[in-house]
Amino acid sequence: MSTLHPQTQALVDAMADMNLVPPDALDVGQAREQFKRSRTPFIAASQAVGAVIDATIPGPAGTLLRIRAYRPLDSGRDELLPAMVYFHGGGWVFGDLDSHDPLCRELCNAARCAVVAVDYRLAPEHRFPAAVEDAVCAVRQVAQRAPDLGVDADRLAAGGDSAGANLTTVAALILREEGGPQLKLQVLIYPVTDFSMQAPSYARIANGYTLSKERMHYFRNCYLRGPQDISDWRASPLNAEDLSRLPPALLIAAGHDPLVDEGKAYADRLSSAGVAVSYTCYEGMVHGFVSMAGAIDAGHAAIAEAAAALRQAFFIA
Repeated sequence: MSTLHPQTQALVDAMADMNLVPPDALDVGQAREQFKRSRTPFIAASQAVGAVIDATIPGPAGTLLRIRAYRPLDSGRDELLPAMVYFHGGGWVFGDLDSHDPLCRELCNAARCAVVAVDYRLAPEHRFPAAVEDAVCAVRQVAQRAPDLGVDADRLAAGGDSAGANLTTVAALILREEGGPQLKLQVLIYPVTDFSMQAPSYARIANGYTLSKERMHYFRNCYLRGPQDISDWRASPLNAEDLSRLPPALLIAAGHDPLVDEGKAYADRLSSAGVAVSYTCYEGMVHGFVSMAGAIDAGHAAIAEAAAALRQAFFIA
């Protein structure tokens, strides 16, 4: 395992100096506030974009989902843009439209596509499979409402980071089985793919970084209804029997992340199933580096890599 990049080490040291309280010692509202406070100093500056619209779409079982739709600079008002549906990270417990706003803006401009960020239901108030249902519903609603959103329903992608990447993988599997819409690409940034937490990297990178084994236990306990859900492929997509006929995938990993091994295992299984996969592990990086690009330059590099993959998938010059 490589050493931490100096920028990453500085971030890890700064977070250690915050003396953060373990989230399971707080109520969920306090834990969310602490998460937001601990990440805010490291988030990149917000880029100007062509337009930002906050709206709601119908969710499962009569619920409403908040979305935030971004259009890139210099895009035409009546131009039907390809679109990426984005699911934020935060362990299914933390994060919202604001926490990933700078990331979505940068991705929107760099890829020159629309980005539709989804405020899916969070745990523990809404446990598995609520977030999965929201993710699948959101992709379908974006496709159905494409003209109103100014996007091209035939050029859709989905992506996310961490928990959001997990939701992307599962949504892609469900959409494959249930008739679409067909995605052009799935962008998976350090995804959770196996809730058994038995990958060697959980022992190798257990503590001292932005994500620990203990923190993943907290997220698992908040999100899942009980031990029976750990092996469910809708929670642990590495357990899905058939990974063929899925959209091409870009999988971005971090070298100092407990999730690095299960991410690589998922990329390998996709490739073995005949899915086109591009895999990049950013050595010297920790979990969350892409959404903390204000402190870590590699975060911008990873966003640029995702944008290039989106342009290629959408045939944008």
